[in-house]
Amino acid sequence: MAESLIGDFRPGRVVLLGSGETSPSGRKAFEEVFRRFDHPPRLALLETPAGFELNSARVIGRVAEFLQHHLQNYQPQVEIVPARKRGSPFSPDLEEVIAPLWRAEVIFMGPGSPTYAVRQLRDSLAWQVILARHYLGADLVLASAATIAISRFALPVYEIYKVGEELHWKEGLNFFGLYDLSMVFIPHWNNNEGGAELDTSRCFMGRERFARLVELLPEPCLVIGIDEKTALFLDLASMTARVYGNGGVTLIHHGNPHESAYGQTLADQELTALARQMGSHVHYFQAGAIFPLDICCPFSLPEPGFGIPLTIWSRALQEASRSPEEDSPPPEVQELVQARQEARQKRDWAIADALRSQIEALGWLVQDTPQGPQVKRKG
Repeated sequence: MAESLIGDFRPGRVVLLGSGETSPSGRKAFEEVFRRFDHPPRLALLETPAGFELNSARVIGRVAEFLQHHLQNYQPQVEIVPARKRGSPFSPDLEEVIAPLWRAEVIFMGPGSPTYAVRQLRDSLAWQVILARHYLGADLVLASAATIAISRFALPVYEIYKVGEELHWKEGLNFFGLYDLSMVFIPHWNNNEGGAELDTSRCFMGRERFARLVELLPEPCLVIGIDEKTALFLDLASMTARVYGNGGVTLIHHGNPHESAYGQTLADQELTALARQMGSHVHYFQAGAIFPLDICCPFSLPEPGFGIPLTIWSRALQEASRSPEEDSPPPEVQELVQARQEARQKRDWAIADALRSQIEALGWLVQDTPQGPQVKRKG
C-alpha cells in the first residue's frame, strides 16, 4: 500500500507551527517549504479559522503580505480563500470560494478559533479538496488554531480560557486518522505571557489544568506539544519528523519499546508525573532533531484518495494533470486585466466592469485582492 502511494502519489509534508507564522522563525519554516520548488510556488491561504472575526480578511491578509515581502525571492503566487462561514456567500462549500485550492502546492491555515474551524470545515468541499491536494503532494502549513483543529480531539481554547467553560475536548478534524494515528496537538506549549502571576503554558491552559484535561481525553492519544516559534515538519512519505525554530517539541505517548532510544530526558517533574499517570512516556526533541513517525504509534499509509468522495478525487487528479501553462492567462487577457486595473484606479467603474466581462468571455475570472488583481481560469 505504501509503495502504491509513494510511487505515483507522494503525500505532501505537514508543517505545524507552535506560533510565529509571520516571525523570523516562521520565515525560515516557509523557506524550507519553498526550497523544494523549482518554480514560483502556488499558495492558498484559508481565512476559515478567523472567519468569525470582523477583520478576518485583514488577519489572513497580513500573512499574505508577509510572504510576498519577506520571501519575495521565491516569488510565491498567493491566493486567499475567504471560506469564512457555511451558509454565507463565503461558504467553504462553494466552488467559487475555494477554487484556488484545486491547484495549490502549499496550503496555509493559521490563527483564530480551533472549534470554529472544525465546525466550518468538517466534511466541507474545502476540506475534501485539501485532503486530495495533500495526497497529490501539496504541503500543508498550519499554525496556532489550525494546528489544534486537525487533532483527533481539539482543545477548545476560547471556550475554556476566555469564557470559563468546564474542561472538555471537542471532536477535531482528525487529519492523521487517515494514517491510523490518534494525535492531539498543543501549540504555544511553552507560552509565558502570564509571567510569574499566571501559568499560560500548554496553550494558555497552564500545567495543572492541562494535566486534568489529559485525564479527560476520550481515548488514548499521542499528545504533541509544540513550543512558541517552533515548527514540526512531518514527512509522511519518508515517515520522519524534524524540528525547526527556537524551541522544541514534547511527545507524551503510551508505552513503547523505543522509549529510551530517541529524544532527551526532561527535567520537568510535572510532565514526568503526568506521563506516569497516563502509563506513558515523554520524549523531548530540540530544534534540529529528526525522529521516525512510528516512534510511538502504529503507522500506515492509506490508498490514494482514501476518505474523499470519488467525484472530488477524480477532479483533483484531472486538475493535477494540467500543465502550469494552462494556469497562465494569455497576453490578451493580461492586457485586459492591466487596462481594467488602470480604469479602477481612475474610478471609471463602467469601463472596469466592461473589461471584466471581456475577461470572463475569454474564459478567465479576475478577483480583486489587497495584493492586486488575481486571475484564474473559469471552471
